[in-house]
Amino acid sequence: MTDPQVALLMLGLFLFMIFLGFPIAFTLMAMGLGFGYFAYFDPSRQWRPLERWLEDGGGGWFEHAELWVQGLFNNRIFDLFINQTYSVMANEVLTAVPLFLFMGYIVERANIVDRLFSTLSIAAKRVPGSMGVAALITCALFATATGIVGAVVTLMGLLALPAMLKARYDSSFASGIICAGGTLGILIPPSIMLIVYAASSGVSIVRLYAGALFPGFLLAGLYLVYIVVRSILQPSVAPRPSDDEVPDVPIGKLIIMLLTSFFPLAVLIVSVLGAILFGLATPSEAAAVGALGGMALAVAYRAMTWQRLRESVYLTVRTTAMVCWLFVGSWTFSSVFSYLGGEQLIGEFVTSLDLSPLMFLILAQLIIFLLGWPLEWSEIIIIFVPIFLPLLDHFGIDPLFFGILVALNLQTSFLTPPMAMSAYYLKGIAPPHVQLMHIFKGVMPFLGLVFLAMILLYQFPEIAFWLPQQIYGR
Repeated sequence: MTDPQVALLMLGLFLFMIFLGFPIAFTLMAMGLGFGYFAYFDPSRQWRPLERWLEDGGGGWFEHAELWVQGLFNNRIFDLFINQTYSVMANEVLTAVPLFLFMGYIVERANIVDRLFSTLSIAAKRVPGSMGVAALITCALFATATGIVGAVVTLMGLLALPAMLKARYDSSFASGIICAGGTLGILIPPSIMLIVYAASSGVSIVRLYAGALFPGFLLAGLYLVYIVVRSILQPSVAPRPSDDEVPDVPIGKLIIMLLTSFFPLAVLIVSVLGAILFGLATPSEAAAVGALGGMALAVAYRAMTWQRLRESVYLTVRTTAMVCWLFVGSWTFSSVFSYLGGEQLIGEFVTSLDLSPLMFLILAQLIIFLLGWPLEWSEIIIIFVPIFLPLLDHFGIDPLFFGILVALNLQTSFLTPPMAMSAYYLKGIAPPHVQLMHIFKGVMPFLGLVFLAMILLYQFPEIAFWLPQQIYGR
């Protein structure tokens, strides 16, 4: 077999192992080390102990054990693996990941989400689909603060879904709102996914945040318009709440409720994001301030306990370790894959198709869409998106624009049956009468809105480019 064929075998075997359920990070490392040992095998270095042993007459094997061990590990793949591990741990962009995660886990445990949903339900009471609107805004704000889809969908499923079902909302409609709203955190800054993409692609994280802001608002706005319009056209799916379900409160009291629930979290997020966008702090510094602000909120709401702090630290360390080891495995895997000629082979194949930039974008996004069924967004960003990045120059596509399209597309990885993880998160805590097929039915309109947002972004790329150009220039 030629080296490029070995590279394709390496990729195919990796996918096979993933479908069998092996841990992705350690599978990447095993594949990278195994195939890298073959790729970097140097007889002059690794067979020298055998030659010396034979020169000595082939005796005294145990006396030459150290030489045998040196020969076994005298392969450049081990040097590469060590260097990749150090590079990941020293990457300044990735330093923001544990800090943002800690902020999210602390906010999740600060018990402000229930107040936030209740306050927004009262504030939007006269709006068609008011509880759906309140749930979507709460999901978006909470998802932005945490960036952890499973946590948002689960918590909102426990909090908002029973309230909407009690208010006689259609179960599919209510489920779709929570599933779609819970995924917005991987698009709207400060997003962990965008940090990971920036580290993989070399795109400036501050430009990426600025570019993703309006597309994120666009998608959230499309969701809100759909909720309101459908509630007007089909009132049975979202009846107006009664005074018993959502009481009227005086405007003064409502303002106080907003000041104690909505505004603290909103101010925290805007402060962190603003500090990054306007260059007042690096992403790591802003994330540190955000983590401190999250702890202050938890203390203010009398929700900070030693147990919750310990849980937040543990979950932060666990998730951060997963991301870092994914990077180590991915960069080792991709280095070997590229060294064997796999990346060049794929590049030559794609360019030989003589695709237009539009067709290349459609092909790339279709592949990412299909990968979203079995894989999480982190694996797609770290492992597969880098395969497309070298081709962007050939097709004249800005990597910032491509990254935001990918971020929009990855919303579908949580919403597309049969592997819609948001649906499974929600089903795990939903009442028994809310069937999985009801949830799938509810997310389909939101899935269509994601595709609509991608089309609008392609037709009007200034949605992504305008803000970065205004703040940072071209």
